[in-house]
Amino acid sequence: MSGAPPVVTRPVGYRHGSDTLEGVLMTSEAIPAPAPTVLILHGAEGFSDALIEIGRERVLPQGYQAFAVDLFGKGVSASTPEEFDARMGPFLADRAMLADRLATVISVVAGLPEVDASRLAAIGFCFGGLCVLDMARAGLPVSGVAAFHGVLTPPPDRPVRPIDCAVAVYHGWDDPFAPPEDVVALAGELTEAGADWRIEAFGHAKHAFMAPVVNMPERGIQYDARTARRAWSALEGFLAECLS
Repeated sequence: MSGAPPVVTRPVGYRHGSDTLEGVLMTSEAIPAPAPTVLILHGAEGFSDALIEIGRERVLPQGYQAFAVDLFGKGVSASTPEEFDARMGPFLADRAMLADRLATVISVVAGLPEVDASRLAAIGFCFGGLCVLDMARAGLPVSGVAAFHGVLTPPPDRPVRPIDCAVAVYHGWDDPFAPPEDVVALAGELTEAGADWRIEAFGHAKHAFMAPVVNMPERGIQYDARTARRAWSALEGFLAECLS
Protein backbone atom coordinates (compact mmCIF):
# COMPACT_ATOMS: atom_id res chain seq x y z
CA MET A 1 0.00 0.00 0.00
CA SER A 2 1.50 3.32 -1.04
CA GLY A 3 1.75 6.18 1.39
CA ALA A 4 1.54 9.92 0.94
CA PRO A 5 3.82 11.44 -1.69
CA PRO A 6 7.20 12.37 -0.24
CA VAL A 7 7.76 15.92 0.86
CA VAL A 8 10.17 17.82 -1.36
CA THR A 9 12.25 20.51 0.33
CA ARG A 10 14.71 22.94 -1.15
CA PRO A 11 16.64 25.82 0.37
CA VAL A 12 16.03 29.28 -1.04
CA GLY A 13 18.68 31.90 -0.45
CA TYR A 14 18.07 35.63 -0.43
CA ARG A 15 19.72 38.82 0.78
CA HIS A 16 18.58 41.90 2.63
CA GLY A 17 21.03 44.66 3.31
CA SER A 18 24.29 43.04 4.38
CA ASP A 19 22.60 39.86 5.63
CA THR A 20 22.52 36.52 3.84
CA LEU A 21 19.39 34.52 4.65
CA GLU A 22 18.06 31.10 3.72
CA GLY A 23 14.51 29.81 3.91
CA VAL A 24 13.11 26.44 2.92
CA LEU A 25 10.29 25.68 0.48
CA MET A 26 8.27 22.52 1.17
CA THR A 27 5.95 20.89 -1.33
CA SER A 28 4.96 17.47 -2.70
CA GLU A 29 3.75 15.85 -5.91
CA ALA A 30 0.23 15.94 -4.48
CA ILE A 31 0.25 19.75 -4.68
CA PRO A 32 0.31 20.87 -8.33
CA ALA A 33 2.28 24.01 -9.05
CA PRO A 34 1.85 26.89 -8.97
CA ALA A 35 0.23 26.39 -5.59
CA PRO A 36 -1.07 28.43 -2.65
CA THR A 37 1.70 28.85 -0.12
CA VAL A 38 1.86 29.54 3.61
CA LEU A 39 4.88 31.41 4.95
CA ILE A 40 5.89 30.38 8.48
CA LEU A 41 7.73 32.99 10.55
CA HIS A 42 9.82 32.06 13.56
CA GLY A 43 9.97 33.53 17.03
CA ALA A 44 12.90 34.99 18.93
CA GLU A 45 14.83 31.72 18.63
CA GLY A 46 15.32 32.19 14.90
CA PHE A 47 15.09 29.65 12.10
CA SER A 48 14.87 26.07 13.38
CA ASP A 49 13.77 22.56 12.48
CA ALA A 50 10.49 23.33 14.24
CA LEU A 51 9.46 25.47 11.26
CA ILE A 52 10.16 22.56 8.92
CA GLU A 53 8.08 20.26 11.11
CA ILE A 54 5.15 22.68 11.09
CA GLY A 55 5.32 22.91 7.31
CA ARG A 56 5.63 19.17 6.71
CA GLU A 57 3.24 17.91 9.37
CA ARG A 58 0.61 20.63 9.56
CA VAL A 59 0.55 22.84 6.47
CA LEU A 60 1.17 20.41 3.59
CA PRO A 61 -1.62 18.02 4.67
CA GLN A 62 -4.05 20.91 4.16
CA GLY A 63 -3.07 21.08 0.49
CA TYR A 64 -0.79 24.11 0.67
CA GLN A 65 2.91 24.52 0.15
CA ALA A 66 4.93 25.92 3.03
CA PHE A 67 7.86 28.29 3.15
CA ALA A 68 9.89 28.44 6.36
CA VAL A 69 11.19 32.01 6.61
CA ASP A 70 14.61 33.03 7.89
CA LEU A 71 14.62 36.57 9.31
CA PHE A 72 17.87 36.68 11.32
CA GLY A 73 20.41 35.25 8.87
CA LYS A 74 21.63 31.88 7.68
CA GLY A 75 22.79 29.84 10.65
CA VAL A 76 21.82 32.54 13.16
CA SER A 77 19.75 31.44 16.15
CA ALA A 78 19.21 32.30 19.80
CA SER A 79 18.65 30.27 22.96
CA THR A 80 18.94 32.66 25.93
CA PRO A 81 17.00 35.79 26.90
CA GLU A 82 20.09 37.88 26.18
CA GLU A 83 20.41 36.36 22.71
CA PHE A 84 16.69 36.82 22.08
CA ASP A 85 17.02 40.52 22.82
CA ALA A 86 20.12 40.81 20.65
CA ARG A 87 18.41 39.19 17.64
CA MET A 88 15.06 40.96 17.92
CA GLY A 89 16.27 44.29 19.22
CA PRO A 90 17.33 45.87 15.93
CA PHE A 91 13.98 44.97 14.33
CA LEU A 92 11.91 46.22 17.25
CA ALA A 93 13.90 49.46 17.23
CA ASP A 94 13.48 49.96 13.47
CA ARG A 95 10.10 48.71 12.35
CA ALA A 96 10.56 50.30 8.93
CA MET A 97 13.62 48.13 8.41
CA LEU A 98 11.64 45.10 9.55
CA ALA A 99 8.87 45.91 7.06
CA ASP A 100 11.47 46.20 4.30
CA ARG A 101 12.91 42.79 5.20
CA LEU A 102 9.42 41.27 5.18
CA ALA A 103 8.76 42.83 1.77
CA THR A 104 11.96 41.18 0.49
CA VAL A 105 10.79 37.81 1.77
CA ILE A 106 7.39 38.17 0.10
CA SER A 107 9.01 39.20 -3.18
CA VAL A 108 11.35 36.18 -3.12
CA VAL A 109 8.59 33.69 -2.33
CA ALA A 110 6.15 35.19 -4.84
CA GLY A 111 8.81 34.87 -7.54
CA LEU A 112 9.34 31.13 -7.09
CA PRO A 113 7.98 29.09 -10.02
CA GLU A 114 6.21 26.68 -7.65
CA VAL A 115 4.25 29.49 -5.97
CA ASP A 116 0.90 31.01 -6.90
CA ALA A 117 1.69 34.62 -5.98
CA SER A 118 -2.01 35.48 -5.82
CA ARG A 119 -2.56 33.00 -2.97
CA LEU A 120 -0.08 33.71 -0.21
CA ALA A 121 -0.71 33.65 3.53
CA ALA A 122 1.63 34.07 6.49
CA ILE A 123 1.57 32.68 10.01
CA GLY A 124 3.94 33.68 12.79
CA PHE A 125 4.75 32.77 16.35
CA CYS A 126 5.86 35.22 19.08
CA PHE A 127 8.19 37.64 17.24
CA GLY A 128 6.86 36.10 14.03
CA GLY A 129 3.38 37.09 15.14
CA LEU A 130 4.45 40.72 15.30
CA CYS A 131 6.04 40.27 11.86
CA VAL A 132 2.90 39.00 10.15
CA LEU A 133 0.87 41.82 11.68
CA ASP A 134 3.45 44.25 10.29
CA MET A 135 3.04 42.59 6.89
CA ALA A 136 -0.62 43.55 7.02
CA ARG A 137 0.16 47.03 8.31
CA ALA A 138 2.62 47.58 5.46
CA GLY A 139 0.13 46.46 2.82
CA LEU A 140 2.27 43.59 1.57
CA PRO A 141 0.59 41.33 -1.03
CA VAL A 142 -0.74 38.50 1.13
CA SER A 143 -4.31 37.22 1.34
CA GLY A 144 -4.21 36.68 5.09
CA VAL A 145 -1.97 36.71 8.14
CA ALA A 146 -2.33 34.86 11.43
CA ALA A 147 -0.41 35.61 14.63
CA PHE A 148 0.02 33.08 17.44
CA HIS A 149 0.89 34.58 20.86
CA GLY A 150 2.46 37.53 19.07
CA VAL A 151 3.52 40.98 20.19
CA LEU A 152 0.63 43.23 19.16
CA THR A 153 1.85 46.82 19.42
CA PRO A 154 2.03 48.79 16.17
CA PRO A 155 5.08 50.71 14.99
CA PRO A 156 5.36 54.01 16.90
CA ASP A 157 4.23 57.25 15.32
CA ARG A 158 2.85 55.49 12.28
CA PRO A 159 -0.50 56.57 10.80
CA VAL A 160 -3.04 53.82 10.34
CA ARG A 161 -3.35 52.81 6.69
CA PRO A 162 -5.96 50.55 5.09
CA ILE A 163 -5.41 46.82 5.56
CA ASP A 164 -6.67 44.75 2.65
CA CYS A 165 -5.80 41.25 3.83
CA ALA A 166 -7.62 39.18 6.43
CA VAL A 167 -6.11 39.14 9.92
CA ALA A 168 -6.40 36.47 12.61
CA VAL A 169 -4.91 36.65 16.08
CA TYR A 170 -4.74 33.68 18.46
CA HIS A 171 -3.93 35.02 21.90
CA GLY A 172 -3.39 33.68 25.40
CA TRP A 173 -5.27 35.95 27.80
CA ASP A 174 -2.58 35.56 30.47
CA ASP A 175 0.26 36.47 28.07
CA PRO A 176 2.38 39.07 29.91
CA PHE A 177 3.88 40.28 26.62
CA ALA A 178 0.47 41.31 25.25
CA PRO A 179 -1.76 42.50 28.11
CA PRO A 180 -5.50 43.04 27.64
CA GLU A 181 -5.08 46.72 26.82
CA ASP A 182 -2.87 45.77 23.84
CA VAL A 183 -5.56 43.39 22.60
CA VAL A 184 -8.23 46.08 22.78
CA ALA A 185 -5.91 48.59 21.11
CA LEU A 186 -5.20 46.15 18.27
CA ALA A 187 -8.93 45.63 17.72
CA GLY A 188 -9.36 49.39 17.44
CA GLU A 189 -6.41 49.69 15.08
CA LEU A 190 -7.68 46.92 12.78
CA THR A 191 -11.18 48.37 12.80
CA GLU A 192 -9.88 51.81 11.87
CA ALA A 193 -7.86 50.22 9.06
CA GLY A 194 -10.98 48.54 7.66
CA ALA A 195 -9.49 45.07 8.02
CA ASP A 196 -11.39 41.80 7.97
CA TRP A 197 -10.18 40.77 11.41
CA ARG A 198 -10.76 38.25 14.15
CA ILE A 199 -9.13 37.90 17.55
CA GLU A 200 -9.57 34.69 19.50
CA ALA A 201 -8.43 34.88 23.11
CA PHE A 202 -7.99 31.74 25.19
CA GLY A 203 -8.55 31.86 28.92
CA HIS A 204 -5.68 30.89 31.25
CA ALA A 205 -3.27 30.48 28.29
CA LYS A 206 0.15 32.09 28.55
CA HIS A 207 2.76 33.21 26.05
CA ALA A 208 4.17 30.55 23.69
CA PHE A 209 1.18 28.24 24.18
CA MET A 210 1.98 26.61 20.81
CA ALA A 211 5.56 25.64 21.74
CA PRO A 212 5.77 22.13 23.27
CA VAL A 213 9.31 22.60 24.58
CA VAL A 214 8.46 25.69 26.65
CA ASN A 215 7.69 25.48 30.37
CA MET A 216 8.43 28.67 32.30
CA PRO A 217 5.11 29.50 33.97
CA GLU A 218 6.83 31.79 36.47
CA ARG A 219 7.61 34.08 33.50
CA GLY A 220 4.17 33.68 31.92
CA ILE A 221 5.56 31.40 29.20
CA GLN A 222 4.06 27.91 28.93
CA TYR A 223 2.87 25.35 26.39
CA ASP A 224 -0.83 24.54 26.54
CA ALA A 225 -1.86 21.50 24.48
CA ARG A 226 -5.60 22.22 24.57
CA THR A 227 -5.17 25.83 23.51
CA ALA A 228 -2.70 24.79 20.81
CA ARG A 229 -5.25 22.37 19.35
CA ARG A 230 -8.03 24.94 19.43
CA ALA A 231 -5.91 27.65 17.85
CA TRP A 232 -4.65 25.43 15.03
CA SER A 233 -8.16 24.20 14.30
CA ALA A 234 -9.27 27.82 13.97
CA LEU A 235 -6.32 28.53 11.68
CA GLU A 236 -7.32 25.74 9.31
CA GLY A 237 -10.66 27.43 8.67
CA PHE A 238 -8.99 30.80 8.29
CA LEU A 239 -6.53 29.53 5.69
CA ALA A 240 -9.33 27.83 3.77
CA GLU A 241 -11.06 31.20 3.48
CA CYS A 242 -7.90 33.07 2.47
CA LEU A 243 -6.43 30.59 -0.01
CA SER A 244 -9.48 29.06 -1.72
